[in-house]
Formats: sequence, structure tokens, C-alpha cells
Amino acid sequence: MNSRSRWLMISVGLGVLLNPLNSSMISIAIPRLQHVYGLDFTVVSWIIFSFYIASAIAQPVMGKASDLFGRRKIFLAGLIVSFVSSLLAPLSPNFGWLIVSRIVQSIGTSMMVAVGMAIVRIHIKERQATALSVLSIFLSGAAAIGPFIGGVLIHWWDWPAIFAVNIPFVVASFLFAWRMIPKDEAAASVLHSMSFRKWLDLIDATGIVLFTVGLVALLVGLLSAKSSGHVSLGNIMVGLIGLVALGAFVRHELKTTSPFIPLRTFAKYPAMTWVNVQFMIVNVLFYALFFGLPSYLQMVRHVSEFHTGILMLTLGLCSLVASPIAGRWIDKSGPGPALLVSAILMTFGSVWIVTLDQSSPVISVCLALAAFGISNGLNSVGLQAALFQSSPKEIIGVASGIFNTSRYLGTILSSLLIGIIMGGTFSFGGFRLLGVFLTVIALLLVFMSWGHREARQLEES
Repeated sequence: MNSRSRWLMISVGLGVLLNPLNSSMISIAIPRLQHVYGLDFTVVSWIIFSFYIASAIAQPVMGKASDLFGRRKIFLAGLIVSFVSSLLAPLSPNFGWLIVSRIVQSIGTSMMVAVGMAIVRIHIKERQATALSVLSIFLSGAAAIGPFIGGVLIHWWDWPAIFAVNIPFVVASFLFAWRMIPKDEAAASVLHSMSFRKWLDLIDATGIVLFTVGLVALLVGLLSAKSSGHVSLGNIMVGLIGLVALGAFVRHELKTTSPFIPLRTFAKYPAMTWVNVQFMIVNVLFYALFFGLPSYLQMVRHVSEFHTGILMLTLGLCSLVASPIAGRWIDKSGPGPALLVSAILMTFGSVWIVTLDQSSPVISVCLALAAFGISNGLNSVGLQAALFQSSPKEIIGVASGIFNTSRYLGTILSSLLIGIIMGGTFSFGGFRLLGVFLTVIALLLVFMSWGHREARQLEES
């Protein structure tokens, strides 16, 4: 890889890491935001929901937009949007404005993730696999150390610092990207020949609106009922609106020529569908622990943000160490054994959560974190390999997009699970109940992994 390619990698990497970094740092800030704004746990959990819902929508939309406007323009625009949101978020007069800033931040960072891989694929010709693996390190590394960085920043400078820390990354990435990312002239001619209405049809604006309205309304209905302690007519009506909108979304996606989420692809390739379902369940488990454990440490065990961040570093380090080992193992044995071991580790970690009590040594949570961290490293490589095995080459781009959507749906469902179990107040009893639910889900994942492994062995024989 020549010098120009390395600088291009740095400029893109500094931009794409902002999405996972900001999605993970917030896990440490939830108790602090709950105290600052005087809100219950259910309301504060929307700081998580909003980011992942916006990311799930923005990434595929911005991927399509880059074909029209140009990947360089979308990348640079994403940096500007991220810069503005990082400046405005600490100035939010209330929690509602903070949510708006968080959504804007999600859209900006998603713009870079959506086109970052494409920029590397197009403009780095030599050792392309190595370049893509380096970019993956930026993504996974940022997610891994996010809680630690968040804990340090909140400990020394309070919660606004987790937004301000983005600014040097944005500025550095913008300066490098402006010089290093080549201009994409082809997009302009496509844009001039396409009307705005046709572009809306291309990105499936109707599907996006139905998906957003349905998901948000359903979440509001469920969480409001849990937070208030009773089911009101208003909760039922909002939930029904969500279900109707999601039903209309499914019907629309099956008919439209350019679907936001290509549902027919799932029916056509059941093996690929199975991988995506498994990936969604994995993310429900991982992010339920990822967001639940910091709140347990701070609100139940009264551990400081700084020490919570240090403990959470166990999760990220184990994941980073396990990933290259998983790569070599999967190259030799295929994804099946690694995915089965991963599911068993998640089951162990979930059971360990249930065994914790209010007098357990705080350091003992590292066992659960290590189990989930190693399993995350195995899953990140194993499920990607399983996706490549199950997806025909001609639809690998679509398959990758669906794969990312499954990730975000899993994170959204994990936040929903925590919100429903905890209600308005995070408690030790709720945390232990969360562990029971995670154990059941992890056992389901063990059976799925075992069944998938047996099916693959039958196919090969």
C-alpha cells in the first residue's frame, strides 16, 4: 500500500469511527443524563433508540444518495453535519433538543459509514482486503473503547465532553479527506438527468416513512405503558398505529420496485435469512448487556463513571483479541464451530448475570464482560463469513445492506427489552430479570447455531 493509499485510509477511518464511537460512549452517560434532566430510565433510553433508528434508516439512504451526488461529497457533508451536531448538543436547553442533536449526529456519522467502504474499494487497488480489514479495525476498535473514553470524559469534564471529543476527529478527517479523496465526476451527470420525485422513488421514501412511523409509534406505545405502570387507551392507540404502519410497510415493500428493505430477497434466499435472524439475536444479547451493565454498575453498585469505563474495557479488549483468532479458526473450520462456541459463551455470561447479587465483588462482572467480548469477536467474523457462504455473489451488495439493517434492528430490540423490563427506574431486581431473559435468548441461539452447523454438515456430506 503506497503513501497516498495510507493517508486515504486514515482520512476515511477517522470519519467512519465516529458512528460506533458515539453509539458506545453513551452507555456510560445514561445515569448522568437521567440525573441532569430529572427523567426516568424509560425516557432517557430514547437517547439510544433515536441514534439506532436514525442509523438504520440513514445508512442505506445515504448509500443510494452517494450514487447520485458523489461519494466524496456525501462523506464531506457527513463530517460537516457531525461537526454541527457536536457543537449544538452540549448547548441543548432540554432533553428534547438533545435527542434532536443526537439524531442529527447519527445521520452525519451514518453518511460516512455508508460510503467509507465504497471509497476504499474504488480508490485503493492494491492489497484491498488488507485495506478493508484496517477499516474494520477503526469501526470495531472505536466501539470497543467507547465506554472507556466515555467514562474518562464524564469523570473529568461531565457529559458534554462526549460530544466535544468528536470535533478534533471531524476536523482532522475533513482536512485529510478534502485532499486525499478523489473527486467523483460521474455522479453529477446522473443527478442532472433524474428528477427529485424519481430520486424519492429510488430511495423508497414511502417505505422509509412507514418504517419510521411504525417503529417509533410501537416503541412509544410499549414503553409508555411500562413506564406509567398501566395500559391506557392512548397507549393502545399509539401501539396500534405502529402495527398498522408496519403492516403497510411490509405490503409496500413487497410491491415497490426499489424497496428500502428488500423483503422478497429474504424469501428467495432462506440460508441468508437465517444468518440475518441469528445476527439480529446476537445483537439483542450483546447490546442488552452493553447498555444494561453500565447502568447496573453506576445506579445499583454506585461505581463512578471512570471506573465503570475501565471495567467495560474488558468487553472491548476481549473482542479485539478474539477477532483475529476467530479469523484463522474460521478459515480452517468454517463459521459453524465458532458460532456455536460464541452462543455457549453468551449463555455463560447471561447465567453469570443472574448469579450476581448486591454484595458480589464488582470485579466479578468482568467474567460476563469477557464472555460477551470473546463471543462478539467470534460473531463479527463468523456471521460475516456465514453471510458470504449463504449469499450469491450477484447480490452481495444487497446482502451486506440487509446485514447492517439486522444489526440495527437487534440494537433497537435490545434497548426495547431493557426499557420494558426496567420501566421508569433501573433496579437490581430488573437487572437480574434481564439476565434471565438473556439466558433464555442465549439458549435459543445455542440451538440455532447447533442446527445450522448440523445442516451445513449434511449439505457437505
